[in-house]
Amino acid sequence: MPDHMLPPTGAGQEFLERTKYRYQGRSDQENGMSRPPLELAADPDLPVFDLPDPASLVIPQIDLRSAIGRRHSVRSYAREPLSLEDLSFLLWCTQGVKSVHGTQATFRTVPSAGARHAFETCLLANDVDGLEPGLYRYLALSHRLCRVKTDPTLHIDIAHACLDQAFVMRCGVVFLWTAVPYRMTWRYGERGYRNLHLDAGHVCQNLYLAAEAVGCGVCAIAAFDDDAMAEILGIDGKEQFLIYLATVGKRERAGDGAG
Repeated sequence: MPDHMLPPTGAGQEFLERTKYRYQGRSDQENGMSRPPLELAADPDLPVFDLPDPASLVIPQIDLRSAIGRRHSVRSYAREPLSLEDLSFLLWCTQGVKSVHGTQATFRTVPSAGARHAFETCLLANDVDGLEPGLYRYLALSHRLCRVKTDPTLHIDIAHACLDQAFVMRCGVVFLWTAVPYRMTWRYGERGYRNLHLDAGHVCQNLYLAAEAVGCGVCAIAAFDDDAMAEILGIDGKEQFLIYLATVGKRERAGDGAG
């Protein structure tokens, strides 16, 4: 049998093979199934509060070429909190909703296959002015934060679940993006799982570039214990799972011990 006809070996190759278009059947959208909601509903028992309006923020100007040229992963941060204005800007740049089209789609500050935008953003707040340390969820449709739980030791559990990457505990905030796969597979079937991983790259790159404008550094993290993170975040790991995360903190200034 020619090499190109041999069955795939390994989970990665099997994923690529089984998500080829030749295996695609009719999607739930094509079968007339109701579309999933644009955003998971907030728990009515949890406190929700407004973030600074992105349109009102005064953000230092930085040209795109400079932002791209300066971008690199930063794992050491200054002992300086992020402001709520910083956080509002970074959330808007990574999942901000520019317009809502009924119950059909949202157009956001990042691209997404078919405008499906299958991500929810959780935040581990370590050092953010005005926020108690703990876990929060970003409600993108209304640009608000929902406080999930306050826990000054949660950063230890999350760092451990990130295979003991200690800088997770020393940043200002951790962005944790969870995927709700049916929001994507409703339209694209199993092929949609490919789109989820592509979309994660779009979101995180926006975070890297936006952080340059507010004096922050970012480090993306793909090494984590999926099951441990699902338990920490209170998700099932299937209908909603962690796909990517990134630390953010103020950059150290020259003379502050930056490497």
